[in-house]
Amino acid sequence: MMTEAVSSLDALPPGVQRVAQVLQALGHPHGPHMLDGAARTAQQAADALGVQLGQIAKSIIFRRKQDDAAVLVITSGDRRVDEKKVAALVGKIGRADAEFVKARTGFSIGGVSPVGHASAPVTLIDRELQRFAVVWAAAGHPHGVFPLHPNDLERLTGAPVADVVQEPVAS
Repeated sequence: MMTEAVSSLDALPPGVQRVAQVLQALGHPHGPHMLDGAARTAQQAADALGVQLGQIAKSIIFRRKQDDAAVLVITSGDRRVDEKKVAALVGKIGRADAEFVKARTGFSIGGVSPVGHASAPVTLIDRELQRFAVVWAAAGHPHGVFPLHPNDLERLTGAPVADVVQEPVAS
């Protein structure tokens, strides 16, 4: 179940405060909402919000091999990232462990936001998010989320929309 948007930044965890400040500075009309339970996975977030799995804008972090940069892929919750497609756009990548994610983004896995990173990542946005009028992204904490239109991701991050996912399996 979702709680209301928090009006006082002081009541929010530090990562959510940082995201809220960035969203406010960029003129985004919606601040973070705190969920009653953790939403460490896209499915948990979708269930808590009562939305389709694809409406969760999940943040996947990779480690670029040539320079050790963080690569953020923001993808639809019902899709899997195609690492070969990502590598073709940004260079060879590898998996990022929890320590790398926390050090580069300032967020723990399960709460990585598209904005408010400790150091700016190389970012790509999954074009599959465009299927929805509203998507929900992590807001810097496993209980924090915020709503936005997929086009807002481009404006908020400055990142391009790209084909970065595996083809869906027909059911």
